[in-house]
Parts: sequence; structure tokens; C-alpha cells
Amino acid sequence: MPVEVTWWGHATATVRDSGITVLTDPLLVHRLAHLRRRRGALPPPQAAHADLVLISHLHADHLHLGSLARLAEGTRVVLPLGARRAVPGLRRVARRLELTEVAPGQTVEAGPVTVRAVPASHDGRRLPVGRHAVPALGYVIEGEERTYFAGDTGLFEGMAQAVGPVDTALLPVGGWGPFLGADHLDAGRAAEALARLRPRSAVPVHFGTYWPVGMDAVRPHEFHSPGLEFKRLATHPAPDVTVHLLGHGECVRLEADR
Repeated sequence: MPVEVTWWGHATATVRDSGITVLTDPLLVHRLAHLRRRRGALPPPQAAHADLVLISHLHADHLHLGSLARLAEGTRVVLPLGARRAVPGLRRVARRLELTEVAPGQTVEAGPVTVRAVPASHDGRRLPVGRHAVPALGYVIEGEERTYFAGDTGLFEGMAQAVGPVDTALLPVGGWGPFLGADHLDAGRAAEALARLRPRSAVPVHFGTYWPVGMDAVRPHEFHSPGLEFKRLATHPAPDVTVHLLGHGECVRLEADR
């Protein structure tokens, strides 16, 4: 059975493996604070239907309470350990959703699929006023294939060992502003991550969706180009990896090869 990956924009994607639907970092709104959706229609209502939802860290464009409120009652949501203490608003959604907190190395099962939390190099606090240290995470979804959702991360020592063998990597390659710090992957650092991880295929995410209001003319190439730049740069350090550059709402079917 092929694994399907659909990219809805930003870090929001659906991975369907072994009949199980996994949704990552749902952000299902036109506007979030100073960010406006500049490209791609909003995900359709069915995108909010999932067997399991993965939250990589507490930043509002990854842990969006309004989007979590659109999930079906009883949906299981996996979050970094300490999230409920750090984000009081989660108490409201906890009344209708099943919240599970995990630390790196811990696993969650959904039918025949196992999800393993892995480390990420990123500030996981609820900014701008978060006080509690909550680790950012990535996740490896294992069923017919092993799919790595990196969340938001920079390169870090021992990355390949921490993540382990994967078939497909969903890697962030940009952001929502014209400058990225070291705890992010830009197109070049994401290409280096491919060289370390050596998956069969990769899907770039976290670019070309949201942009600050009023910054339309500020370094627009940083908004438009990261996906293509990543695909170009990946050919040298990781020539054997197939990069699937998806448009918003597009899906790729990946045949298992194990």
C-alpha cells in the first residue's frame, strides 16, 4: 500500500500510511496575528479529520489553538512534554480532544502505525512570553514506510543517529520572515540534513505560505524561492534523494520499498 503525503501549506501536512491518517502542526486559518496566508487556498474541512495529530513545538504557527478546535471530538493530539502546563489555552481543547505528551524517544501507537518522538534543535517555548522550557520535537511515523516530520529545527550533532533510518523526510526549508536563525533549516541547511539522513525521498515544507502583513516588498525571494532552491541544492550533497516539490493541497504517493 503506497504512503501518501499531502502538503497543505506551512508545516501542515497529512501522512497516510497503513490506513492511518496523521496530521502535522495544523494551521487552518487565513491569518495569525501579523501573518497572512499569501499562497494556496485554506485546507478543506476534511484536512482536519485525522487519526492522530502531531504538534512539534509550542510556537503559535505550529500549536494553533483555533485550528485544534476544528478537529473532530476525541482526536488524539501528541504534544511535547510540558505543553499543557506552558499553554493554559490547551485546557479548553482538552475537554474534547485526547492530549498525549511525549519526550524524545517515547512512542505512540495508532493501529498499525507507531510514532516516535525525536529531538529537534529549536526554541520550543510559547513565544513571546513563554517561561517554561518545553523541548521542540520531530517525529518519525512508521508503518509501511518511515516518514520523518522535522517540525522546526536546525542542524544538530547526532541528527542522523537521533532520527534513525527514514524513507521520506518532510523538512522545513524557509520561514515566515526574511531572516532565519541557526535553529531553523533554510534551503542550504535542509540540503545538508538530507546528506546526513539519506532518505529515499523528501518533501520541502514551511515556506511560501504565510508572510508578515506589510512586508510584501521586503526580500520577496525569501518567500517564493526556498522550495526550488532546496531542490536545486540537494542534487549535490544528496543526489540519490528524490525531492517532491508540492504545491499547496498537492499529494504524492510513495511506494514502500522495504
